[in-house]
Amino acid sequence: MAESLAEQILGKIAVIPELYHRLMIVAAPTGFGKTRTLQEVHQRTSAPLINVNLELSRRMLDLTERQRSLQLPRLLGEMIDEIKENTILLDNIEILFDVALKQDPLRLLQGLSRNKTIVVSWNGSIENDFLTYAVPGHPEYRRYPTRGGGLLIIAPV
Repeated sequence: MAESLAEQILGKIAVIPELYHRLMIVAAPTGFGKTRTLQEVHQRTSAPLINVNLELSRRMLDLTERQRSLQLPRLLGEMIDEIKENTILLDNIEILFDVALKQDPLRLLQGLSRNKTIVVSWNGSIENDFLTYAVPGHPEYRRYPTRGGGLLIIAPV
């Protein structure tokens, strides 16, 4: 029987502290069950599960558009630092791809994962050794090479 997505994540959480970037990306299209899986991991480990869109929106509410793009990395870093646990689950990260915020979501997440294990729900896929977000032509489209990038990606089939 195939190992469940939650079991795959739990298995990798044990070895991820050995990596330079303690970042695990769970890449699958919208509707695949990533949120449900992260909720299961949260229940089994008590690792905090954060809705990034909701939390960052709250923190950026009173900022101008320019201030938002400048402050987002600091605000996200503070969000992560406020959590005492070593493993954090991030869901709903779409705000990081907002073109107006001018961020590089993968690099931002990698920077945050130096001292804590971060498991991220990523709405995308692996195509020809590239991690993608959105589709070509979409303003938020991103494409990152998976080879030699030190990425730990779980991409259910």
